[in-house]
Order: sequence, then C-alpha cells, then structure tokens
Amino acid sequence: MNVSFEKVDKVNALLTIQIEKADYESKVAAALKDFRKKASLPGFRPGMVPTSLLKKRFGTEILAEQVNKILGEEVYKYIREQKINILGEPLPNEEKQEPVDFVNKEDFTFVFDVALAPEFDAKISDKDSLDYYQIEVSDEMVNKQVENYAQRGGQYNKVDECKEGDMVKGILGQLDAEGNVLEGGIQVEGAVMLPNYMKNEEEKAKFNGAKVNDVLVFNPAKAYENNDVELSSLLKISKEEAAEMKSDFSFQITEITRYEASAINQELFDKILGEGVVSSEEEFRAFIKKQMENQFAIDSEYKLTLDLRAYLTERIGKLEFPEATLKRIMKINNEDKDDEYIEKNFAPSLEELTWHLIKEQLSEQLEIKVEQDDILESAKVVTRLQFAQYGMMNIPEDILLNYAKEMLKNKQQVENMVARTVESKIAQKVMEVATLNRKTISLDEFNKMFAQEEEAAE
Repeated sequence: MNVSFEKVDKVNALLTIQIEKADYESKVAAALKDFRKKASLPGFRPGMVPTSLLKKRFGTEILAEQVNKILGEEVYKYIREQKINILGEPLPNEEKQEPVDFVNKEDFTFVFDVALAPEFDAKISDKDSLDYYQIEVSDEMVNKQVENYAQRGGQYNKVDECKEGDMVKGILGQLDAEGNVLEGGIQVEGAVMLPNYMKNEEEKAKFNGAKVNDVLVFNPAKAYENNDVELSSLLKISKEEAAEMKSDFSFQITEITRYEASAINQELFDKILGEGVVSSEEEFRAFIKKQMENQFAIDSEYKLTLDLRAYLTERIGKLEFPEATLKRIMKINNEDKDDEYIEKNFAPSLEELTWHLIKEQLSEQLEIKVEQDDILESAKVVTRLQFAQYGMMNIPEDILLNYAKEMLKNKQQVENMVARTVESKIAQKVMEVATLNRKTISLDEFNKMFAQEEEAAE
C-alpha cells in the first residue's frame, strides 16, 4: 500500500492511496469464508455452498466491500497520524479519479480532494481586552418581582360591591324595545363577565359600584363594540346571530369576585421557593435578588461570547477557505437543495465555520473538556430558566433532572447543549485569562445595547 499527500495550495490537498492485492487478499478470503458459513443457495445445505461458487457469484461484491473498508481506515489513519486539520470529508477527485474496476483489476488507486483548515492564531492572553457587562439588580426590580409573586400567589375572594378589575356572575335576560323581558328571548344563567374588558366606557361604568342582587340594564353590542366572537360567547348564540344582536339586556348580579394578591408572608415564601427556604421578607427579597443576578450572569456571559467572537474574527482577519471543495460538501449534505440555495447560504456558513475553528483553537489552548455531566447540567440550566419564566422556582431536583434527560433524547438538542456548554466554558476561562473592562449597567441599558447591535447588523 502506498499513501501520498500533496498540497495543491494553502487550503487544498490531494490524498492518493494505492491498494494492492497483498493489502486485501487475506481479508477477502476471511470475509468469503465467514460468508460461506451463513450462505444458503438452492441445492445446497446452509454452510455447504462451494467456495468457488460463492466467489464466482459474490466475489466482486465482497472484494469491493473489503477494499472500501481498508480505504476508509487508511484515509482517516493517515489524517490522524499526520495531524492534518481537515474540513468536512475527503471527496473523490473529479478529474484524477478513474473508474474503479473490481472485475478486471487487482490494484486500485484512489485520489481524494482534501479541504484543509486555514492557519491562524486566535489564542487569548491578558493582552486582549474585552468589555464585560454586569447587569445591576435594583431594588425596584426586586420589588416588581415580589409583586409578581404576590399576584401569582393570590386568590379570588367573594365581595359585595363591584370595583374595576372584578369579575361578575349573574343572569342575563333579553329586553324588548320598551325595556320589558322579551318573551322567548335569550336568557343565560351563570353568565360571567369582566367589565374591565368592555370597550365602551359608558357601558363599563354601569357596573362600577354595583352590588350583589342589583339588576342592571346594559347593551352587550355596545359594550363589546359589536364583536361577534365576544357576543357569541357571552350570549351562547352563533356568530351570525351575534352580528345581528342589538338588544338591551338585564343583568342580575348573583356573585362578585375579586382577585387579591397574596400577603407577603411565610405562606407565600413556601409556595414560591419551597417550604422553609427563607423565613422572613428580608430573606425572600435577598433570595430573589441573588436569583436574578444569577440569571443575568448568563446574559452577561452570552454577551461576552458574542463580543469575543466579533473581536477574534476581526483580529485574525479574513481567512482563506477551499471554497470549491466546501461547496461540494455543502451540496452533498443538502441533496434536496439547488445551487441557488448553496450560493445564498455559503457565506453565512463560512462565518459559522470560522467561529467553529476559533472555538476549537481556544478549547485546545484553554484545555476545555466537555463531559456528559456538563451537557446534562446545561440542559438543567435551560430547564430551570423555562420553569422560572412561569414563576415556578421550587422545582424538585428529580423533576428537573427528568425534564433535562427528556430534552437530551433529541439529537438536535444534544448538539445545542454541547455548543452551549463549550461556549460557556470558553467564556468562563476567557474571564480568567483576558483583561476585562467590567461595566455595571442597568437592564434597560443592556437591552438597548442588544437592540442597537441588531439594528446595525441588519
């Protein structure tokens, strides 16, 4: 066997592998022998088919299989041993690769195009300066979060007099032009309304100060500005009937309920954070502040990663890539797409490839290693944040773990978590190695900064 490697230019190379009969003869014989043990042909008992017959009928197929197996092993063995940094997979050379004749020839030559990764230096040191934005958690933000939790921990209570925001329940009755109950008209028992959602202020005002057992006269069509969906739902009629409905209705109030926020007490603390986690309002606020700081630290880390990417991409400059070979690879990986798609997406793919190569180099320099436990922990962080969006803070560890494991059953999610973990570890190491210009800013300033960057990118 002979293997040769020829660099065509800085980012393209030819890998030639010559396989002779001596390289595959024993393996083909062993494969044929193994195949004979299982082979079954008409007229022969299983395992008793003559080797000569099997070789005549299946020899070419077995030969091709073994040669291709040796070829694959040798290609990646050579690349690995020579420490060649390649992009994608080696592809058969379209000009020098001759058709492979497994029937008439014993020696075979394979020529591959190899896309080489460009050489550059993205290593980081204390000479590299980056801004790090720490989001300040103000008392106002903590107060607002406490109010949100109090609202979530509140409950509906029955009251005697209606105020803005209350919910009313009662009996609806359609009236005629003289204001009397219309015989055979619409009646709805147990009708529920939130007057605050009425569009007409005059109709809405009729409910303010009303009490249980009061009878009001109002016009649903006016109240909801002829919204047939709202009227259909309230009056239990079709949308077509609702579109024609203009009548006044009487409404006898049978119940008024008001949603009242929870008191800031131990019951709320236990409901939101878990029993006994904190024992005073001061501890509750401190816990919330710390949690918000931890969540914002993830945002700050993400911002640092984006800035690091932009900084290093600019520092190393435009890289030279083997574009023709990479487009072939991209086309193979997107067989259902046309050439227009390849051209449109090629430049963005090079940007992502550049960042991927930068991360690989940083991972080697900073000795970044990603274990299975790291990926699981990243999935738990994402899961915890998702629950937190709905105010669910005291998720038991076993439930959190189960959700994270379920997430990682999806291949795409695993790839996302690996990328997230690598970038997070790189950012944490860079914070130790590079010179950081720490800046404390408000959440509004942080969000505006992102909005401005997005506008600039468009």
